[in-house]
Amino acid sequence: MGKVLVIEKPRQISFEEYQERELKENEVRLKTLYSGISAGTQLTVYRGTNPYDKKKWNAKLRIFEQTQDNNHSIYPVKGAWAYEEVGVVVEVGSNVKNVEKGDIIYGTWGHRTTNIVSEEFAINHKLPPGLNPIVGIYSQMGAIALNAILDADIHIGETVAVFGQGVPGHIVTQMARLNGARVIAVDLDDYRLEFSKKFGADVILNSGKCDVAKEIKALTDNKGADICIEISGSDQALHQAIRSTTYNGRVVCSGFLQGAANHLYLGEEFHHNRINIVCSQIEAVNPAISYRWSRLRMEKTVMALAKSGRLDLESLITHVIPFKEGAKAYDMLDKRVEKCLQVVLKFEE
Repeated sequence: MGKVLVIEKPRQISFEEYQERELKENEVRLKTLYSGISAGTQLTVYRGTNPYDKKKWNAKLRIFEQTQDNNHSIYPVKGAWAYEEVGVVVEVGSNVKNVEKGDIIYGTWGHRTTNIVSEEFAINHKLPPGLNPIVGIYSQMGAIALNAILDADIHIGETVAVFGQGVPGHIVTQMARLNGARVIAVDLDDYRLEFSKKFGADVILNSGKCDVAKEIKALTDNKGADICIEISGSDQALHQAIRSTTYNGRVVCSGFLQGAANHLYLGEEFHHNRINIVCSQIEAVNPAISYRWSRLRMEKTVMALAKSGRLDLESLITHVIPFKEGAKAYDMLDKRVEKCLQVVLKFEE
């Protein structure tokens, strides 16, 4: 029997057992080693703020629609929509040739003790040898950050301001430096900004203690940042990113904003400075480069950068908590009772 973490309803977590099925000949069974908790998407489910709970997504029209069904709900959410998993191969199908027991495989399958994937998937998602298995949780989070970098189209010598220094923001900060940018890290939390220094930000700004736009203008001969990347999920941060960007510059909106964006004043700097706002979302890459970049390439690139030492992912992990204490982990993130960045659930060996 396997076990999966379930968000029964906002702020209520339980565990449910499930029956393990037999493998098909081309499949492998994984035993989960670690599963990360996203302080963005997963907390929207935990808190009850995710738009999917109030509206239905029309995939054909690609719009959200109001539902007339009073009983419509995403709950219970099995696996908590988690997408930061890594596991070890414990069983292979009869026709599997290129995957062995003991191989470490990363991917997205939710907070559950086991998962079944195809041999092809396992081959494409093998963790590079020598890399700490816990780093495997960053396949999607790393790809989200890299996608924002690709959408930003950074050039050497440019100034990039990154709004939001949570886990994805720190990855973006490191990647922007790898692209040759001068990086300004912006956040409301001095604890997070201390990590930004460690990860190589050239300048850190606490937006609660200064007028960020004026500070960035002063650092750029009164022009503004060439590119601002908003990855906090805050409409206030998005507005400050718009204010901080140079004339005809670009703002990449990568954060998952919830509800109405009441702090956007589009008749101000956005309108007068001809700001280009680009949405960056993990479902797809910029069409201009889609013939050579894909989700899989982004994931492989993240792991290769981590293996080479040019991208530090392991230092983002501040808490490793037993899987059985998942409710405690979510509560800690939700209430911010402890200072933390990446919280990881560890499964029994």
